[in-house]
Amino acid sequence: MELQQVSIQQQVPQERVGDGFFQLSPPARMGVTAAAPSPQISSLSTLSPVLPAAYTDCDPLPADQVNSLISTAATRENLDSNLLRSVIRQESGFKPCAISSKGAQGLMQLMPATATQFGVVDALDPVQNVDGGARLLRQLLNRYNGDLGKALGAYNAGPSRVDAVNGIPQIPETQDYVKQILSFMPLIQ
Repeated sequence: MELQQVSIQQQVPQERVGDGFFQLSPPARMGVTAAAPSPQISSLSTLSPVLPAAYTDCDPLPADQVNSLISTAATRENLDSNLLRSVIRQESGFKPCAISSKGAQGLMQLMPATATQFGVVDALDPVQNVDGGARLLRQLLNRYNGDLGKALGAYNAGPSRVDAVNGIPQIPETQDYVKQILSFMPLIQ
């Protein structure tokens, strides 16, 4: 748990830099090739957030793949599948090649140290990423005795910040993050 705290503290800077949250490296640099365009999927495309133009080369995963990943991870970690879907939607818009300006990667935006902690070798691999992110989310829910707001706050800002205020930190990005995920939950049922 201490390693996770240190990892998250190092990953969350004091202030945001840049205009956008997400950035993409060229696919060759990431070790992947661009996915073939997939048909628009209304259930996912209507829920995907507006992302910077750099995302036009990275399509969201098809609904059947997303559903399979979520179902498997949710069952294994005893999580609500709607919660996982909401976190993935907020974190990456279902885009497996998402890379944030802070270095978080993949569908559930795992930082490299967090990915390593949870045995994720390739954070851009959707199966590994969702597996690691689901285990992290389960760990946080256990830590906060099922308090979803605190667990989501810790997923975004780090457990040390949640612990310091015994609640969701008064960080605008974190407040919005928790609010957005909770607001997605009824839409996805």
